[in-house]
Amino acid sequence: MLAVQHYNSSALDVNEGFSNQTQQVPGVAPVCCRENLNITTDPTAAGLSMTLGIVSNIVALIILVKAYARLRKRSKATFLLFASSLVATDLAGHVIPGALVLHLYMSGTAGGLCYQPDATCHFLGGSMVFFGLCPLFLGCVMAAERCMGVTQPLLHARVICMAHTKMVLVMIWLLALSVALLPFFRLGTYTYQFPWTWCFINVLDNTSITDVIFVLLFSGLGLAALAVALVCNTISGVTLVNARLRRKKCHRRSAKSHDIEMVAQLVGIMVTSCICWSPLLIFGLMSVIRSYSWGMMGDDLKNYRTLMVMGVRLASWNQILDPWVYILLRRAVLRKIYRITTCRSNRIGSTFRRWEISSFQNSVKSTINRN
Repeated sequence: MLAVQHYNSSALDVNEGFSNQTQQVPGVAPVCCRENLNITTDPTAAGLSMTLGIVSNIVALIILVKAYARLRKRSKATFLLFASSLVATDLAGHVIPGALVLHLYMSGTAGGLCYQPDATCHFLGGSMVFFGLCPLFLGCVMAAERCMGVTQPLLHARVICMAHTKMVLVMIWLLALSVALLPFFRLGTYTYQFPWTWCFINVLDNTSITDVIFVLLFSGLGLAALAVALVCNTISGVTLVNARLRRKKCHRRSAKSHDIEMVAQLVGIMVTSCICWSPLLIFGLMSVIRSYSWGMMGDDLKNYRTLMVMGVRLASWNQILDPWVYILLRRAVLRKIYRITTCRSNRIGSTFRRWEISSFQNSVKSTINRN
């Protein structure tokens, strides 16, 4: 999904002024006319963000597909299939909602919407929920799979196979799709969000108990997936460190390098997801609870709208950063970085040693000459 464009905060006051001056006609439901004349609708920044995300995910997907074809029958194949599915999901989640956001910018409707949520809004809102939950679920399952592979390798080899992996992938996508489709069964609603260039769960205006339940489900699943990934990655990391320490004491074989590589990539994905998605999940909970408990938000409406915009901007960067986590934390890249740093340290050390030898030789010569 795309980051929402920068906006002028004075547009909030304009919006509130227009909505307060709206006349109600007997027998006709009032329509909230959102006029935001000071919002920047230039799609340049959104287009650049979309291009960066597409290029990043395509590069990572090519690397993963080649690695999967080369290591198809090894233990790393399961992880590579999960990682390829994660990058492919991120790519689709960047292109589909991004195209809809660009459509809102280009059509000129991003500056003022005087209609109720339409089919475009429902599809965009469902896409954001679906493509938001899928990476969190995939990161959680990948962490659990690696935790089993590191702590119980024999059980992992006996239980985990490619057929089971594909079945889990289908179940993840179906679960995320089921959550995203709940508003079509009247459990929650999707609505345009300030500055009216994106759609999401209704958390601010006229929220109902179904909206609260929907947000609790969405945020609860997302935060639970992050928590499980944190626990599994912590266990995997501690196990690998203990194996390394035992190897030094007993002179045994060290932990496999690909296990360390995969856990490092999972930690990077988990940290990225926590930074990018936690704000939106938490801000959504805060907003819907405040709106449902207190009714009209009054002066706090501006603050909560700002928090939601900040949250969706951070969430949009998750699909850009995820592929770079895999690209940069590969063994080939880490080896090059290690060689560059060790070569520099060796050069500094050799220069220092040459300087010491030459200075010692000069001091010896001067002493002999004096004698």
